[in-house]
Amino acid sequence: MTSGQADLLTLAAEQGDAEAQYELGVMHLGGRGVAQDDKRAASLFELAADQGHAEAQCYLGVMHLGGHGVARDDKRAAALLKLAADQGRALAQRQLGGMHFSGQGVAQDDKRAAELLKLAADQGDAEAQSYLGVMHMGGRGVAQDHKRASALFKLAADQGHAEAQRQLGRMYRDGRGVAQDHKRAAALFKLAADQGDAEAQRQLGLMHLGGEGVAQDYKRAAELFKLAADQGDADAQCYLGVMHLGGRGVAQDHKRASVLFKLAADQGHAEAQRQLGLMHLGGEGVAQDYKRAAALFKLAADQGDADAQCYLGGMHLGGHGVARDEKRASVLLKLAADQGHALAQCQLGNMAATRHSTSSRGRASTRRCDDGTSPR
Repeated sequence: MTSGQADLLTLAAEQGDAEAQYELGVMHLGGRGVAQDDKRAASLFELAADQGHAEAQCYLGVMHLGGHGVARDDKRAAALLKLAADQGRALAQRQLGGMHFSGQGVAQDDKRAAELLKLAADQGDAEAQSYLGVMHMGGRGVAQDHKRASALFKLAADQGHAEAQRQLGRMYRDGRGVAQDHKRAAALFKLAADQGDAEAQRQLGLMHLGGEGVAQDYKRAAELFKLAADQGDADAQCYLGVMHLGGRGVAQDHKRASVLFKLAADQGHAEAQRQLGLMHLGGEGVAQDYKRAAALFKLAADQGDADAQCYLGGMHLGGHGVARDEKRASVLLKLAADQGHALAQCQLGNMAATRHSTSSRGRASTRRCDDGTSPR
C-alpha cells in the first residue's frame, strides 16, 4: 500500500469509518505501509469495535489475551470475542471455545467449548476442527466418538494442519476410528514432522526404529529424534540417549547420552531419570556417584517405574548411596514385583528365604536350650 492510500485510510478513520479504522489497525499491527505500532493498532481496533465491527472485536480480543498493545485482560478478551462470535466470526468462536475449554476469563465449560468449536469447524476453521477432534477423542463436552474425531482430523489435515496430521497418524497407527494402516500413519507423521511438529518427528522416528510402515532405519530414526529433542521433547531426548548408549544409528557416546538423559530427567521423565541413575551407578559417561544414582532412582520410583523401584530397593538392601533399610527395601521391591518385575520378585523371594533360614536357626537354638543346655 502506498503512503497516499495510507493517508486516505487515516482520514477516513479520523472521520469515524469503522472499516477504515480496522484496516488501518491491521496495517499498524503488521507494519505494512505505516510504522509498526501495537498500541496504535489496539486503539484503532477499539474505535471500530465500539461500532460493532466484528473483525476489530476479534483482533482486539486476541490482543487482550496476549497483552499486546493493551493490558492483558482475559475477561475483556472473552467479552470482545463473544461479540465477534455472535456475529459468526470463526476465529472468535474458536478462541472463545478454547477459553471455555480451559476456563480462561470465563467459566470452564466443556459443552459450551464444543458448541463454539463446532460453529468454527463448520466454517472450515482447521484449528477448530482439530480441537474438536481432540474433544471427541476424549469425550469432553461431546460424546466420545473416534470415527467423528478421525473425520474432523482429516478435514484439518487436508488443510495442512500439523497437529491434525499427527493426531490422524496416531489413529491410523493404532486403528482407532479408522482401519489400522502403518504406511498411512507414517505418511501423516511425515507431513507434520516436515512442518516441525516435535511429537510427529518423534513418532516417525519410532516407526523407523521398529520398521513399522517405513523401512527400518536407525540413522533416520536418530535424525528425527534429534529434531524433536532439540525442541525440548523429553521422550525424544531419552530415546536418542538410549541410541547413543548403544551406538545404534549414531556414534556410541556415553557422555552425550548422559547429557540427553539429564535434559529429559529435568523435565520429570521417569525412564531418563532411571537411565541417568544407572550411569551414575556404574560411572559411565558421568562420575560414579551412588547417592546421585539413588536420588534419581527415587524420582523415577515415585512415578511408578518398576525398574527404578527394584534398583532403589537393592541399594537399600546393601546400603549403597542410602541408609541400609530392609523394611524400605522390601516395600520398594514389592511395588516393582506387583508390576510383574521378575528381578524384584526374585529379590523378595531371597529375602523371605533368608528370614525363614534365620528364624529356623533361632528356633533350633531355642529348642537346644530347652532340652537342657540353657541355664536353669
